[in-house]
Amino acid sequence: MTENTEHSAPDRSETATPDRPRLLRRGMWLNGILIVWNIVEGIIGVTAGLLAGSVALLGFSIDSGIEVLSAAFVWWRLRAELHGETGDSAEELEERTERIAGGLLLLLATYLVIDAGRRLLGAGPEAGESTIGIVLTALSLVVMPVLGWLKLRTAKELGSGALRADAFETITCAWLSLTTLIGLSLNAILGWSGADPVAAMVIVPLIVREGLEALRGEDEDQDGD
Repeated sequence: MTENTEHSAPDRSETATPDRPRLLRRGMWLNGILIVWNIVEGIIGVTAGLLAGSVALLGFSIDSGIEVLSAAFVWWRLRAELHGETGDSAEELEERTERIAGGLLLLLATYLVIDAGRRLLGAGPEAGESTIGIVLTALSLVVMPVLGWLKLRTAKELGSGALRADAFETITCAWLSLTTLIGLSLNAILGWSGADPVAAMVIVPLIVREGLEALRGEDEDQDGD
């Protein structure tokens, strides 16, 4: 190998630089913001979702709770390395955290398939209107893509599969915000209550794909190394 590694994917040996503590702190800071945002978002969303009987809004809000757990695990992993936990111990913690993030994504997909599926089959109540849900998902649609992009960039610089999986959960939340917003808006404007469970189902393939990749420890930025 030459010293010119500008275009190569980072791994832990390449990122063991004086900048690494700064990157670890940035990742912790981003996840700290996400945790606070999602706690507030989840509480408001669950309340509004229950009042409106909206499976899409409930799925969106449950995803906020899953993101809190995932972000907390990743924050813990980054903090452990920042405080000197390196080598095999850090690698094991990285892999464990990545698997947890993937498993949480698959749990969310399972919930959405079951609840939205039964409503599409007429076994559940029709969703009502939720102005609070529309405002909440619109705000999330602004915040989540920014946080997701920043976390992906930091994950690439760190060579962290766990932070990358967690970043995709944030990006998934952005897509879920969009589909939920569309479903809630169609219901509010046109009275299409069936748009709500359909909106919840649209996001499932993306959630499953990213969840499986995280469980397998796949990182497209490091393939082939």
